[in-house]
Amino acid sequence: MKSVIVRPERCVGCMQCMIACAVAHSGTKTLYGAIQEKPRPRPRIHIGAGLYREAFPNRCRHCSPAPCYYACLPGAIHTIEDRGTVIVDPGRCINCASCAMVCPFGVIRYHEDVFAPPSRTVAIKCDNCIERQEKGLIPACVEACKTGALIFEDVNVALSEKTSEVSRRASVGISEDKVQPGNPLQLLYKHKETLESLSRNEIRI
Repeated sequence: MKSVIVRPERCVGCMQCMIACAVAHSGTKTLYGAIQEKPRPRPRIHIGAGLYREAFPNRCRHCSPAPCYYACLPGAIHTIEDRGTVIVDPGRCINCASCAMVCPFGVIRYHEDVFAPPSRTVAIKCDNCIERQEKGLIPACVEACKTGALIFEDVNVALSEKTSEVSRRASVGISEDKVQPGNPLQLLYKHKETLESLSRNEIRI
């Protein structure tokens, strides 16, 4: 089963995914129309900043089992098993914030929404763009991402590709000046440096 995979090392913080997500969850499904809607549509994906100001696209992981599902008092959250998707029914949400308190990733927000009862603030989270998938489309955030930081793929296939990518880059040699702080390859570089030192007998164990 395919799902949205995040590759944070490729994110440049352009926030195009956030815009595309908001438009996909608008009433008009167009950027021009979405800007004029009331309530204004909100994104379900959020760009955070790391220790070195590197960008990170944070979205719902659709956990199984999902803490938000078990914490929801009115039963507004349910799972679509064949899609591996946890969604919120805005008509049943009572804005109690129990789901947000147990979410380990901090991806649930509270806003008025075009699909919720008028003037009611409800829980908003990623729904894996089920409406788009039913039309044969990929999630809006993935479609908008030009750097490959978000891909729509089977998780095992994506992890296999990631292993191959890291292996290739580690084996050809990476100079320290090309590895920025916070880059996952920084640890690989240090490991490679240590192995080279050991081979030259510069480090005694």
